Amino acid sequence: MDSLWRAVSGQTNQLDDHDGVEFWSNPERTGWLTKQGQYIKTWRRRWFVLKQGKLFWFKESTVTRASRTRGVIPVASCLTVKGAEDVLNKQYAFQLSLRTETKYFIADSEKEKEDWINSIGRSIVQHSRSVTDSEIVDYDNKR
Repeated sequence: MDSLWRAVSGQTNQLDDHDGVEFWSNPERTGWLTKQGQYIKTWRRRWFVLKQGKLFWFKESTVTRASRTRGVIPVASCLTVKGAEDVLNKQYAFQLSLRTETKYFIADSEKEKEDWINSIGRSIVQHSRSVTDSEIVDYDNKR
């Protein structure tokens, strides 16, 4: 029904990779970060929301059900999150390494940077693919 409404109202090109995550209510972490663009490498200030294994960003800090996401990163696809001051030569910088690319961010303070690294790192661990019972090899029974 929701997609039908978007089609009727002309909102079909809206980024909609939130998989039902209600990013507008009770997020794990929110705040302003400066993010480097993917294609044009300019720096833009965006409002970030971390919730249920997804890192969303928006133009505005007022996030509602109707807010349009400017992008989303599923943290399960992230390999590492760590400081990047030495890479970018910018204070409070950190990086998020994915399989195919590295994304760079700048926080407003050292504490904000550390808090984001810790929150994203925790989320990566919580949402990474865990080993299932069928993948566990019992070497004792193989002899």
